[in-house]
Amino acid sequence: MTTWNLKEMNHHVLICNGSSCMRKGGEEVTQAIREEIKSQELDVRVHTSRTRCNGRCKDACVVVVYPEGAWYHEVDEPLAKRIVHQHLQNGEPVKEALTYTYNGSGMELLNDRVKGIEKDREVKKAVQ
Repeated sequence: MTTWNLKEMNHHVLICNGSSCMRKGGEEVTQAIREEIKSQELDVRVHTSRTRCNGRCKDACVVVVYPEGAWYHEVDEPLAKRIVHQHLQNGEPVKEALTYTYNGSGMELLNDRVKGIEKDREVKKAVQ
């Protein structure tokens, strides 16, 4: 198993490869992001990881970029390439494709196209 030296990394891209995202092109999105990162010679600065479920299945295919905490929804191959060019290379998130972003004190909802379940309410129900 590979152990990468990540000290030069400035972005970590989490690409959902859970079942809903895979049905919506997760493998193709993963390959498009990785190929575009390589072709733009960003692989020293950008690390990618496949994840299982990111908990936003209705947003499939989900891609998350850190350290910004930028959660992208309905990512397909063209959008994946645009994320690499616009966000990872030029530092400008693709705003119309963002669901959430980190605002310095917590996650900010930018696009409420899919209402999520409130976690604290579910925890309170489970405790009762």
